[in-house]
Amino acid sequence: MRAWLLEESPGTYREADVPTPDPSGDEVRVRLVVSALNHMDLWVTRGLPRPPLPHVPGADGAGVIEAVGERVQGVAVGDEVVINPAVSCRTCPVCLSGESPLCPRFAILGEHRWGTHAETVVLPAANVVPRPPGRSWEDLAAYPLCTLTAWRMLRRARLRAGETMIVVGIGGGVSSAGLALGVAMGARVFATSRDQAKRARALALGAEGAFDSEADFPVKADVVFENVGAATWDRSLRALAPGGRLVTCGGTAGSKVELSLPRLFFKQHEIIGSTMGSYAEFDQVTGLIRAGLPVAVDEVIDGLGSLPRALERLEVGAQLGKIVLRHEV
Repeated sequence: MRAWLLEESPGTYREADVPTPDPSGDEVRVRLVVSALNHMDLWVTRGLPRPPLPHVPGADGAGVIEAVGERVQGVAVGDEVVINPAVSCRTCPVCLSGESPLCPRFAILGEHRWGTHAETVVLPAANVVPRPPGRSWEDLAAYPLCTLTAWRMLRRARLRAGETMIVVGIGGGVSSAGLALGVAMGARVFATSRDQAKRARALALGAEGAFDSEADFPVKADVVFENVGAATWDRSLRALAPGGRLVTCGGTAGSKVELSLPRLFFKQHEIIGSTMGSYAEFDQVTGLIRAGLPVAVDEVIDGLGSLPRALERLEVGAQLGKIVLRHEV
C-alpha cells in the first residue's frame, strides 16, 4: 500500500510503498476514504514524542472495512466506519471502570501505532463505529480526535447550561470542537484569537463574543478551555471567576507555565488536565454527530499525496477547524 513514512525522528516524511498490514484475530483493516491532520503529525517529526519507527502518521480517518480478523463480531467487510483513535487494552481494571485514557497500555493512532495517512490502517474492531448517516466523509474524518478530546474536557470541567466559557486560541480542531460543544450545551461561549478573521468566524459559529488573545480577556468565566499553554496561561487564569475551572489538554505555544498559589486557593480555582476520551465518550460524541453537531472543516485537499501541502497549512496556523485529505479523488 502507499503510505507516508517517517523513518527517523526528528526527520521528514516520504511517500513509500509498504506491506499492507493484515488484521489479527480481534482487528479490522479499513481502506481509508479520508484522513485528517492533527498537530501530532508535526510533533512526531521533531521527536516530540519520538514514535516507534518506522512510523505512519495520522490519528483521524474514516473509510470502508476490507478485512476482519477471525474473532471479530459485529462488523463486516463492506461496512462504512469512523475510526476512534484512542486505543486501550479494554480488559484491565482501569478500562473496565470506564477510564480507558488512564490505561497503562493506552495508545493513540498515529503516535504509538501506525495511523491513517496511508491507503489502509489496521486497528482493533472495538475502535470503529458505524458511519453516522447524513454526514459527509469530510465531517467524519474531522470529528474523532478533537471532538472526543473536547467532550471529555468539558465533562471533566463540569460545564453547565448558562455558565460562561472562554475558548482560548480558536482555530485548531480541539478549540473549534470546544466552541461547538459549549454552544450545544447551553453555555455562553466566548473565543479568543490573535487573528481578526478567526474571531469573526468564531462569531459565525455561535460564540457570543470574540477578543484578542494578546490582551486581557474582558469577561470572567466559569470554565476556561485551554490548549495554547504558556503564551496565554496567565491571562486564562486571570479570566477565571471565583470557583472557576481551567481545563487543558496541551500547550501548543509552550508547555512550561507559572502559577500563583494564593490566587489559586483564595479564588478556589481548579486546574484540570485531560486527554483524549473513553470508548463510552466516543460513542456519546458519535451520537452528537449523528444528531447534527456542527464540525468545523477548514479545507479539504484532494489526494493522499498532498500531505506535505496540508502540513504546510497546519504549520503556519492559518486554519480554523480541521484540514482533511480525501484519499479517493
